[in-house]
Amino acid sequence: MFLTKEEERMLNGEHGEAAQKAMEILVALGKIYGAEKMIPVSSVQVAGVSYKTMGDAGLEFIEEFACMGAKVKVPTFINPAGMDKMRWKEMGVPEEFAQKQIRLMNAYESMGITPTYTCAPYHIGIRPKLGEHVAWSESNAVSFANSVLGARTNREGGPSALAAAITGRTPEYGLHLDENRIANVLVKVKTDVSTRFMYGALGALVGKMVKGKIPAFEGLENANDITMKYLGAAMAASGSVALYYIKDATPEWKLKEDYETIEVDNKMIKETIENMNTTEDTEIITIGCPHASLEEIEEVANLIKEGGMKKVWVFTARKIYEKALEKGYVKTIENKGGKVFADTCMVVAPLYEMGIRRTGVNSGKAAKYLPSFNKQKIKYDNIKKLLSE
Repeated sequence: MFLTKEEERMLNGEHGEAAQKAMEILVALGKIYGAEKMIPVSSVQVAGVSYKTMGDAGLEFIEEFACMGAKVKVPTFINPAGMDKMRWKEMGVPEEFAQKQIRLMNAYESMGITPTYTCAPYHIGIRPKLGEHVAWSESNAVSFANSVLGARTNREGGPSALAAAITGRTPEYGLHLDENRIANVLVKVKTDVSTRFMYGALGALVGKMVKGKIPAFEGLENANDITMKYLGAAMAASGSVALYYIKDATPEWKLKEDYETIEVDNKMIKETIENMNTTEDTEIITIGCPHASLEEIEEVANLIKEGGMKKVWVFTARKIYEKALEKGYVKTIENKGGKVFADTCMVVAPLYEMGIRRTGVNSGKAAKYLPSFNKQKIKYDNIKKLLSE
């Protein structure tokens, strides 16, 4: 790999031990993927903050970086943790888990990382521009950045994202290169897909069908930021899809001349939904995977007004929580038996250890991950039905 003089100085340890270790990680990654050089990034999103997924080994790794005096070089923000930092007792999180989770959060924050604790940074104003290079790591955020915003990022692992934050660089390979951002599968949607719930089911289905390829969609005339969030998150969960296009909706549309075509009809989506459902009754309804926008929290508040008491947990970013609190949405939801939590989500929180076994969701991503991550039985349905039953 070609390295600039500054990058060589980092690799040689002239910028400190942390920068040296970070550059070693990036150089090794670049060699694996055949990158010719490093490129600057304007922002980084770091994953690997939930103690549930990191464990003691991960905690030790991050604290080691913090002890080296590591500091981020570019604006850096972070994925959800395993609990609401302020209300973890209210969630029922075990104290031993909470103590280690706080250590992990403190280590990240000591490096200068902004404590956003959200998987949807685009909801709190972090929206890189078309063609802008970033190093993001959470699968739905990567999908949104590449597809909806037209930025350029690979799906970074926790160590490579942290290394990019410390150096301000990432290897130039994969989706940073325009030649690798061309769709090779045209998906013709032959049925009405209008709700977020349906977009999630479509994503779960297509992700399995294309398995890492880049799909381009026709027939999604009503796509918007929120529905595309659900589509991309489900495709990333079911098929590791990091980039997709929608005709007349995404800022880019690039399709190979010799593309493959697949058609999706109502029967296929219905079967996908049936397969995602493994229980009829629920102990809890969870909304916010990816994190809920202010608009989605308002919808929950309005729906819960009309129904009876509901055990519904809504997960969102701290900034969005504060706005929802100001507008009275949190009070409405919590007066009806629900809760609105920040900093975490149902996937990375220790639901099973908290005694929860059957969960209702309106997210294709949550329906995919909760059974394996948290041993949950799933009821997958649209938000109106979940909150009316």
